[in-house]
Amino acid sequence: MCTVVVLHRPGHAWPVLIGANRDEMRTRPWSPPGRHWPDRPAVVAGRDDLAGGTWMGVNDRGLVATVLNRFGTLGPAAGKRSRGDLPLLALDQGSAARAAHALTALPGIDYRPFNMLLADRDGAWWVTHRDGDAAHGHPEAAPVPPGLSMLTAHDLNDGQGSARIARFLPLFRAAPVPDPDSGDWAAWQALLGRRDPAPGAAPGEAMTMALDNGFGTVCSALVALPQAPESPPLWRFAPGPADRAAWDSVALAA
Repeated sequence: MCTVVVLHRPGHAWPVLIGANRDEMRTRPWSPPGRHWPDRPAVVAGRDDLAGGTWMGVNDRGLVATVLNRFGTLGPAAGKRSRGDLPLLALDQGSAARAAHALTALPGIDYRPFNMLLADRDGAWWVTHRDGDAAHGHPEAAPVPPGLSMLTAHDLNDGQGSARIARFLPLFRAAPVPDPDSGDWAAWQALLGRRDPAPGAAPGEAMTMALDNGFGTVCSALVALPQAPESPPLWRFAPGPADRAAWDSVALAA
C-alpha cells in the first residue's frame, strides 16, 4: 500500500508540496528517477524495470503524476494493462486538469483498480478507478481541496477505511510545513519514515514497513512545485525507506 501526502496552498510561492512512499515487493527491480523513455524525453520518473512503467514522475511543464493500487489489487492480472503505464499517459499532458480529463476517458476494464494523484502549480486532482471488471466504467476524477490530504489504497482522506490515514493524516497536518527554499523537509521526512502503526493495527499500516513476505517500503520522495512558471520543481529522492536511505536531489533541468 503506497502513500501520497499533498499540501495545496493556493497563492503561495510553493503552492503544492508532496511526500510519498512506494510500497512494493523488495525483490522487484527498479531504477531511480531519470529520463528513461526515449519516446518521452520530457519525463523524469522512476522506472519499474519489470513492466517498463513508473509509479511517480514529473514532466518539464511541472506536472507530477503518481499511481497507487487500490486495496486488495496488488500485482498484475491476465488481460489487464500495467497500471505503471498510467503516470506516463498523464505526463503526456500539459496540466493536472488535462491529465485528469484524459484519464477519465480511458476504458476502466483495461486496468485493475487504482488511485492517482496529479498535481501542478494550480493544484491537485485525485483520479480513482474502483471496479476493474466494469465493462462500461471509466475512472473518476475530483479536485483535491486546499489544505493537506492523504491518499493510500483507499479513498482520499478515508480514515475509516485506512488505519494509516487515520493515524498519520493528523500528524502530517500538525507537523511543521517544509520550507523548500531552505531545504528543510525534516518533519515530513521523519513522518515518512515512521514504523509504528496505530495501536492494534496491522504492521502494514505503518508509514514505512517491511513485512515477512518480502513486501515493504522501497523508496520515498519529496516534491515541491513552484508558483513561478520559469522555476523548475524540486524533487528529493531516497532509494530506500525514508528513515534509512540517503536523500538526494533529482536533476530536473531539461
